[in-house]
Amino acid sequence: MDKHLFHYKGIKGVFFIIGLLTVLQAGFIVLQAVMLATAITNMFKGASVNDVLLLLSGFGAAFLLRQASQLIKERVSYRFAEKTAYDMQKKLLAKLFMLGPREIGKTGSGNMVTLCLEGVQHFRTYMELFIPRVIATMVIPAIVLTYIFYLESVSGVILVLTMPIMLAFLILLGLVARKKMDDQWSTYQLLSRHFVDSLRGLETLKYLGKSRQHRHAIALVSEKYRIATNRTLRVAFLSTFSLDFFSSFSVAVVAVGLGLRLIDGNMDLQTALTILILAPEYFLPVREVGNDYHATMDGKEAGDTIHQILAKQAVASGSTGAAIPKWNECTSLKVEKLARQYEGRQTACLHDVTFQVNGYQKIGIVGASGAGKSTLIDLLSGFSLPQTASISIGGVSVTDFAMPGWQQQITYIPQHPYIFAGTIADNIRIYAPDASQQDIEQALQVTGLAKWVHSLPHGIEERIGNGGRVLSGGEEQRIALARAFLQNRPIMLFDEPTAHLDIETEHDIKLMMLPLFKNKLVFFATHRLHWMKQMDLILVMENGTIKEFGTHHDLYEKRGAYYALIRAQTGDTA
Repeated sequence: MDKHLFHYKGIKGVFFIIGLLTVLQAGFIVLQAVMLATAITNMFKGASVNDVLLLLSGFGAAFLLRQASQLIKERVSYRFAEKTAYDMQKKLLAKLFMLGPREIGKTGSGNMVTLCLEGVQHFRTYMELFIPRVIATMVIPAIVLTYIFYLESVSGVILVLTMPIMLAFLILLGLVARKKMDDQWSTYQLLSRHFVDSLRGLETLKYLGKSRQHRHAIALVSEKYRIATNRTLRVAFLSTFSLDFFSSFSVAVVAVGLGLRLIDGNMDLQTALTILILAPEYFLPVREVGNDYHATMDGKEAGDTIHQILAKQAVASGSTGAAIPKWNECTSLKVEKLARQYEGRQTACLHDVTFQVNGYQKIGIVGASGAGKSTLIDLLSGFSLPQTASISIGGVSVTDFAMPGWQQQITYIPQHPYIFAGTIADNIRIYAPDASQQDIEQALQVTGLAKWVHSLPHGIEERIGNGGRVLSGGEEQRIALARAFLQNRPIMLFDEPTAHLDIETEHDIKLMMLPLFKNKLVFFATHRLHWMKQMDLILVMENGTIKEFGTHHDLYEKRGAYYALIRAQTGDTA
């Protein structure tokens, strides 16, 4: 059973309603068996159809009430599963945004797309089927068995002895099926990742003339998924056959015993028929659980994965109670002894990082590849947590930056901003959904997009992203800057935003970006040093720590690490 099951909102009420309906359903099962057995017995003794019409009507009414109970159970279960899955999807998306791109990158965006779409739907199916099936397995066999024992103990003993065999076999099949389902889910995630990556890179593949060769890779991944699916279906069919065989065999044993006792005159026909009709009903809930087990395994695995992601954020910050002040020209940020080490690495990515900034300063972060620039941006954004740190924001002491009060004030622009499938207007106001068309037009003007957008056939309603117009790297960065303009947050974090752009495009982007830095605290990580002349202070990173800290002029005159970076990049001593 899912360990999170009883933590879902409204689950206790659903269990009570479905449990009550299941008890009523079990009562109707017994009632219809009694009515049918009595009617057949009376007709066997010579009664006419009219004589047993009332009994047959009672059987029909009990049958309809049983089906009505089942229908209501399914409706209640479906609505609960739909609502729970929708809530889980919203929580998952919110957590993914809070965890940030670095955390998503560890598992791949294709995995997250699959989990948010297909995984949530599998989870909904699991919740819809599992709850009524498990309650029925606990309630219906117990009530049916109790009534059979009331009628005749020998048949009850036979049913009691055969049920553990079915359950043991079901468990064994479950263990085998779990391995097959894990393999199928892994290959399905691989196929989904491959599909998403193929869509993103299709234009590049066509440009390089590799699109036809890529068909082989797609066929190979699809074939792996087909094989894994067939193996899972094979186990599912075998388990269904086995459960049907054991339940039929058990019913046959009961029937043989009933027949012998009828011949010996130790049992009347009505009792024998009632037990014979109830025996299959005794095994039916277990068979249904076995049949649905394979349909729900994907959902349970997806649910476990979602809870693992949610748990990451649940323990993310040790400063949840801190009230972070609104950043302004008088606010200061003081960081001391900041350290970060990732699992599996012998040395720390960052260690003993100490600096202080005040108000609306522009801070450049430079250093060689692997010096710790991106790691520092991740920590400042709250996307990852330090092992140790002493942090003060406006006089408020905190242990990390993973707090809503801080993150709600920052704008983060990565090297490759994500372009969603939608219109230009939708992409620009993704973080400001209430922005008016006038606000969007202003953002387009500020970021230099207005002329290009107005030249498109549909203007700001032109579709971009997957399935839409393909954008250049410079256009993607301008979209990201337009988002930042609409957000208008006082703190901006940049992680190599122009690393993939050519120098001409970067120059144009730079002219658009610098005015946006006004009245902002800016942290700008880059390996292109021409930006540093526009920075108020420069952090020079080397081997995970701050080697130098100061202005461009002071550091250049110092002839130290910063000067060495300039020489290594330009060879110019002027």
